[in-house]
Amino acid sequence: MEKKEIVKNCYYLEAEKYKDGFDGWLGILEHKKQVPFAIKRVYFIYNLVNHENVVRGKHAHKQLEQAMFCINGSCDIMVDDGVKREKIKLDKTHTGLYLGPKLWHEMRNFDNNCILLVLASDFYDAGDYIRDYQKFIEHIKNDSPGGGGPLFLTDLKM
Repeated sequence: MEKKEIVKNCYYLEAEKYKDGFDGWLGILEHKKQVPFAIKRVYFIYNLVNHENVVRGKHAHKQLEQAMFCINGSCDIMVDDGVKREKIKLDKTHTGLYLGPKLWHEMRNFDNNCILLVLASDFYDAGDYIRDYQKFIEHIKNDSPGGGGPLFLTDLKM
């Protein structure tokens, strides 16, 4: 699958898949093949009691890279690079998303049976999180060449 960016630092990933006769499907994710980083942590989100109202994520990472695959059911992933915001529905087991650093993300609209598998490039580090959207925008602006940065969603007059 071509790595066409959805927003900055975000693109689709494709798991390798094999039909195993009558025994179902086998999905494969490997470093440097389907996943562009070394995997140091794996976690999954599931069994959401109030699934239709749950909003997960609501943060960005300074350095962490992630790959997300909805291995059962579906959910929506909102990604925001500070300039552009897109909503992606993850509803195919073998199609996932690469989320690079400096990317605000939220997960919502979970199916009742949703299982969201996340592969991460590093161990948990609370200091890598940006949990306030305005601080995320400031971080992006300060990190861009020239300091002023591009036009951001928050700069628009609505």
